[in-house]
Amino acid sequence: MHTLLLRIRESFWFLPAVLGIGAIVLAELLVLLDRSLVDAGTRLTFLDALSASGGRSVLTTIGTAMLTVAGTSFSITISVLATTSSTYGPRLVRNFMADRANQFVLAAFTSTFLYAMVVLRSVHTAVDDGDAFVPVVAIHVAVLLGVVDVAVLVFFIHHIASSTQITSLQEQVQTDLEAVVDAVYRDGDDEGVRTGAVTGPPADGCAIVVRTAGDGYVQSVHWAALVSWAADHDARIDVVAMPGDHVIVGDPVWRVTLPDSPDRPADDGTERDGTAGDRTAQDRAERALRGLLRSSVALGSARTPLQDVGFALQQLVEIAVRGLASGTNDPYTAVSALDLSATALVPLWRGREPVTAYCDDDGGVRVVPRWPAVVELVDSVFASVLTYGSEHPIVLEAAVRLARRLEDVAPERRRGLLEPTLDALQRARG
Repeated sequence: MHTLLLRIRESFWFLPAVLGIGAIVLAELLVLLDRSLVDAGTRLTFLDALSASGGRSVLTTIGTAMLTVAGTSFSITISVLATTSSTYGPRLVRNFMADRANQFVLAAFTSTFLYAMVVLRSVHTAVDDGDAFVPVVAIHVAVLLGVVDVAVLVFFIHHIASSTQITSLQEQVQTDLEAVVDAVYRDGDDEGVRTGAVTGPPADGCAIVVRTAGDGYVQSVHWAALVSWAADHDARIDVVAMPGDHVIVGDPVWRVTLPDSPDRPADDGTERDGTAGDRTAQDRAERALRGLLRSSVALGSARTPLQDVGFALQQLVEIAVRGLASGTNDPYTAVSALDLSATALVPLWRGREPVTAYCDDDGGVRVVPRWPAVVELVDSVFASVLTYGSEHPIVLEAAVRLARRLEDVAPERRRGLLEPTLDALQRARG
């Protein structure tokens, strides 16, 4: 379920499918209402009467127009997005697909088309089957939906014009970065997490190495599910493959330490005493862990910024680097990207540390992740500036400004860590 929800979040099919089914159900219910009104001899005087041919024309016009608008709008949008992504990074296409507004607009157009088609099939003349029927209420609702879709189209044009601007793209990436930084790095021990040093697994425990059965990038991990399982089995899970790591079939993902007992497998996976009971116990443990792996780890063909803090920061740096390309030659984009990165990096540098353990309700260490160190993240930003922006004085000035911001808020343990970086930036600036 966790993996499916992640897929749905960035899909163009789920919301149109839900609204499409809703449109079909609504159409059938309104047609049934119209039939009930006709059978009861009730006439709604505030609705204009329509002939069968007139009703068909209205429904055909609305359905055809909505499908045409949907296809045309999104073909143009994808063309504009392709140009934008080639300039500032192909991975920004994910932001477009994950945008709820874009998904809703496509759903609104396609569901109106489906509604019109379902109502259209219920329109009959006396020539067709000897029983003329025109669903007046359903047709007027179709007209109302058409009016709403015109407003949706105007909103969509405004939204696309705004969201494809570089400032909007940077703000979207900045929001993703701040969210993942807040989740991964904390000011200290919090409810359910630790940030200090964590001791190794118990020496008297037995370990099972859980390996992946698929290929791809680790996109996310359901930490709560791992903690719950580990607490139920009095186990500890050391995470080997973190979000952002690429794995292939057979690569280790977890090292699970279980309480040592006669019916548990040894570290090398062999049976303790060769009995059938040991083999059965080991098989049960491994099957349970494989099931947990499938349900709590999402693999995909590309990295995502949901839990991958390195990729979230990389997206913002990539916009800056591409702005410095000779074909683009837009150093001001790089400057704004560095300025926006400060909103996440300054609180991070001020005193946060990566989460080193996820704990159960009693405070026991259950899951041990391997998040990147704070210094490693910050250094990656300045390394990209020194590599690609050394010929742009205003970019170097922005990097120096960011480094000084970080140095001003640095706690005692980080004082002076950015001095070599500042010296390198000063030398590059001349």
